[in-house]
Amino acid sequence: MKIGTTIRGYRLQKGLSQGDVEKRTGLLRCYLSRVENGHTVPSLDTLAKIAQALDLPLAQFFVEDSLGREINTQKLTDEELRFLTQIRRYSTNLNDSDRKLLLAMVKKFAATAVR
Repeated sequence: MKIGTTIRGYRLQKGLSQGDVEKRTGLLRCYLSRVENGHTVPSLDTLAKIAQALDLPLAQFFVEDSLGREINTQKLTDEELRFLTQIRRYSTNLNDSDRKLLLAMVKKFAATAVR
């Protein structure tokens, strides 16, 4: 299990930057980057801080679920991840109808890009 990849996946899913997590945890952004890239293994106390910042139960990092499989099989570039994160962040300002339309467009684009 790659805990850093899991943390990164949940962080991006929540539309947060490493800077956002830095502010919520007090952990340095460079440290968070090292964790996410697998260069450093965080302690359980540090994981608890990160989980709280992401509004997740600590145990969520150790569950083999669809997010973990999705992250491992999707192989998105950093540019694609940044783009999707921006879409997620900006979509919170949209009404439900516009948000659903945007999501449908992104899904359609993703489906054609995979082919």
